Amino acid sequence: MTAFARLQESCDAGTLTWEIRSVNHRYLEPGLKLPDDFKSLEPEIRKLVSRYLKRGKVDIGLRFKLNGTSESKISLNQEIVHQLRQLEQEVLNIVHEGSKLSVADILSWPGVISDSEGDLSPLISLALGSLENTLKQLVETRETEGQALAIMINSRCTKISKIVQQLRAHQPAIMASMREKWELNLSEKLKKWNADADHGRLEQELVILAQKLDVAEELDRIDTHITEVKKVLKREEAVGRRLDFLMQELNREANTLGSKSQDSQTTQYSVDLKVLIEQMREQVQNIE
Repeated sequence: MTAFARLQESCDAGTLTWEIRSVNHRYLEPGLKLPDDFKSLEPEIRKLVSRYLKRGKVDIGLRFKLNGTSESKISLNQEIVHQLRQLEQEVLNIVHEGSKLSVADILSWPGVISDSEGDLSPLISLALGSLENTLKQLVETRETEGQALAIMINSRCTKISKIVQQLRAHQPAIMASMREKWELNLSEKLKKWNADADHGRLEQELVILAQKLDVAEELDRIDTHITEVKKVLKREEAVGRRLDFLMQELNREANTLGSKSQDSQTTQYSVDLKVLIEQMREQVQNIE
């Protein structure tokens, strides 16, 4: 969602310059900086922005410059000046004291100076069309960035899938090692409890422990989420929020793997998964 676009367009009346900056944000939050004469366009501008953008904090600024024949002209309202001087004299005739109005006082009086601007209507008519072209430029920039992010995320997904395969291949060795360890531990305990220990009880305990440490479901869910991430990246629509959710689900499964780990290798796999998921999560914040 981080991007910048600038566009300048001209007509007979003058020149318009739009600048748009967008940064990461969970929702669409447009901020407008418009000259007073263009503020009436604000509702239409917001509608136009929402057509092109769905997420991001977007700063939109507009500047304009009239051409030489349309520049503003400052004129003096002599009638108001004469009225001020007349009123000033009437007040002095009553109070017989006080200082007279200075030139600065007179010039600052409302209506004494009028700013006769050129005709802005052609620029106002041009503004919305020019903004739409600027938004298209911004979207193109974001799409280029998005394509690069999609490549990065897909590469992380591939690495995660490889780790899942390695974990699956590693599981039988883990279970065999754990079974040997549990059998020895439980046998010793059962011998202390009863010289004629029930081997059925031993098997039951082993089954319960194996179920607690089985990560097949977590690995299956990681595969499912990775498949969904790849599908979402191909959609022709805003996918940022969906990817946010999938990153949360992937992180949850990686945490569960870590909590069930009984050997250093599985723990390392869990850490590697978290690193890859965090890399994706950071970049997903840039995706609309």
